[in-house]
Amino acid sequence: MPDEKHGLLRHFLAALAYRTQKALRDAPPSFGDFRPQEGVRTPAELVRHMTSVLGYACTLFTGGRYRADPLPTLDAEIARFHGMLEMLAAHIASSEPLVEGLTPERLLQGPLADAMTHVGQLALLRRLAGAPIPPENFVFAEIDPGRLGREQAAPARPDTVWLEAPTGWVPPVVRGVTPPIVP
Repeated sequence: MPDEKHGLLRHFLAALAYRTQKALRDAPPSFGDFRPQEGVRTPAELVRHMTSVLGYACTLFTGGRYRADPLPTLDAEIARFHGMLEMLAAHIASSEPLVEGLTPERLLQGPLADAMTHVGQLALLRRLAGAPIPPENFVFAEIDPGRLGREQAAPARPDTVWLEAPTGWVPPVVRGVTPPIVP
């Protein structure tokens, strides 16, 4: 795998870790079991599925199969998810070839894009659970390919305007930042 693609995939995994923690940070204790209606995955089930998706991505290096069994808490699911991110990053860093002649692009368009889609679902579930996540400009987020665990940077550019903010939300003070002009 060329170094440029290796770097981009590692950065994507770090962005996945960052955005996952953004969606989960400071969630209410009952969030892991929140189910807005029958047939919708709970946050704990979504994180388990994300782990399975990343485990599948690992099998694209090693062969075999992977499916994550349920763990008792959201906290345990989150810990396993970050461990799986680190395992996948190690496969990518090793420059192992992908099975069946697959390409880094296919890894990105398949399991990695799928996992990022589920982060958006976690964020939506937070809003439906009555605990929405404050917005930020992700272009300026401090994404570090060496930081794949739970400990992620605070938002570098939190939004100072949140049209759908819950009652009582106080905008962050962002010094030295001129808000962009949106056409």
